[in-house]
Amino acid sequence: MDVDLIFKIAAIGIIVAVLNQVLIRAGREEQAMMTTLAGIIVVLMMMITEISTLFETVKTTFGL
Repeated sequence: MDVDLIFKIAAIGIIVAVLNQVLIRAGREEQAMMTTLAGIIVVLMMMITEISTLFETVKTTFGL
């Protein structure tokens, strides 16, 4: 797996966690939840690209 991808996902997680805490302490729970969901969606989109590449590699390897 690409190490850069791991660092990007970790950075998104840290940013989301910090923003979540700041928003919760400011009494903005709804915005905190939206920030968390946005972070999850960004990470899932990154993973979908990687999974697509994996499937293409498997198809090429096995001639499917």
